[in-house]
Amino acid sequence: MDYLSHFDTKQDVCGGETVICGTRVTLRTLLASLAEGATVAEILADYPTVSVDDVRAVIAFAAASAEEDLPVPSVPKVA
Repeated sequence: MDYLSHFDTKQDVCGGETVICGTRVTLRTLLASLAEGATVAEILADYPTVSVDDVRAVIAFAAASAEEDLPVPSVPKVA
């Protein structure tokens, strides 16, 4: 998924925070909603300018970010 195409950052929109394209809903807001346990349906009801694909893009962004930050597990040594 090309999740980055769902995001935009402009200095004159939400103080330069990353938002969902065409909205003033920040990436941080949707990540916080997901972290608090909100369902996709709840997010869509709370933010009607956001689409299901936008929420999936936020999840894909979080997964890619976590993957970059996770340490690579070491391979166990065989005795």
